[in-house]
Amino acid sequence: MIREGAKQPGISSISKTSGEAIPADNTPKKLYPQEAFNEAIALTAGMPFKRQGSVQLKGKVAVEEPAEKEAENEPEEVVVSSAEYLKLVEKYTDKSGKLSYDLLNKDMIKFAHSSSVVRKMIEGGAKPKEIKSYVTGTKFRNITGNAELTDAQVAKMIDLLDEVSPKGVLKEFNDELRRKLRAQKD
Repeated sequence: MIREGAKQPGISSISKTSGEAIPADNTPKKLYPQEAFNEAIALTAGMPFKRQGSVQLKGKVAVEEPAEKEAENEPEEVVVSSAEYLKLVEKYTDKSGKLSYDLLNKDMIKFAHSSSVVRKMIEGGAKPKEIKSYVTGTKFRNITGNAELTDAQVAKMIDLLDEVSPKGVLKEFNDELRRKLRAQKD
């Protein structure tokens, strides 16, 4: 769910048993209450994904900013732009209109195989986490067109994608990366 004026999209899954929305842990409850998700489910029930059409915004939505005192006490929250996240989702959506983790993993693996920087990192004994951070950061910055994306924002995007996937969004990429590192050691 995307809300005008909000920097973070609201994500929820749908319970197969009850049909109720289950908001992701990182979804702000004040901006995206349970009723909003239930209303979205009711409005789109039975519609094929392609027939839902684009989102139409009606009027302005007032979003309350948190008080400054609260912001001082809490650590800074990483915020991901809805437009940037949407670009990632569009890039890795298959022909049937579903988010494809296979496309995402294949793209990351292809980039890692062709990158001379990754090759040098492997030869230099870099850790898998460092290589993964470089590959995902570079790809996400290219896709979104935002060279200013921080590693924390890239990690947050991966977490948001991971909320939807039960098996882990970059499992195949991680396996391939470990295989390459093992081959380098041998």
